Amino acid sequence: MSRGRSGQKERVKTAKGRKIGSTRWLERQLNDPYVKQAKAEGYRSRAAYKILELDERFKFVRKAKAVVDLGIAPGGWSQVIRKFVPGAKIVGIDLLPVDPIDGVTIFEMDFMDDSAPDKLMEALGCAPDLVLSDMAANTVGHQQTDHLRTMGLVETAAHFAVENLQVGGTFVAKVLAGGTDNDLLTFLKQHFKTVKHAKPPASRKGSSEWYVIAQGFKGRRD
Repeated sequence: MSRGRSGQKERVKTAKGRKIGSTRWLERQLNDPYVKQAKAEGYRSRAAYKILELDERFKFVRKAKAVVDLGIAPGGWSQVIRKFVPGAKIVGIDLLPVDPIDGVTIFEMDFMDDSAPDKLMEALGCAPDLVLSDMAANTVGHQQTDHLRTMGLVETAAHFAVENLQVGGTFVAKVLAGGTDNDLLTFLKQHFKTVKHAKPPASRKGSSEWYVIAQGFKGRRD
């Protein structure tokens, strides 16, 4: 790795066996101000600033008392909740291993597993007032397929939220370019007072991710 003079970008030498794409990713990480700030402030990833920026506009973090974090890895979102609401109950789930976070119950398993919702709710011990979903399907390189797979996860998360949220609760989920599909958008509008899309500044400009923020859960309609 070479270090230039102050103000210059750090460049990574292409190591033997390292793909050019990996080198570019590493170089981008080294020069990303959000990555540097996350390290300085003790957050596990730059994603922490996405939820902080969304909260600046939609004000849902500091109201949270019981939270479900879907796709918790590496844990940045739950770290933010713990920092600003130390007494909040938080449970999270991810296929990937996640280092322990004080005060957070973490399940290393597939959210699509039939037993996952019950395990999350049992661990939380009450109805959540905030359901977060930063889940995304592993990409296969085919844009339409990747979009459909990720939106399938979002739809499952939305149904989980509607089945379990407290009245007045909030659902925040990552969606891909194009926003929430019409069927899901209709579903959310039926159950929440407001449904908005936003792209926080911490989301890289070249990224296709957006977030849907559904607030004011109306309650289940059985």
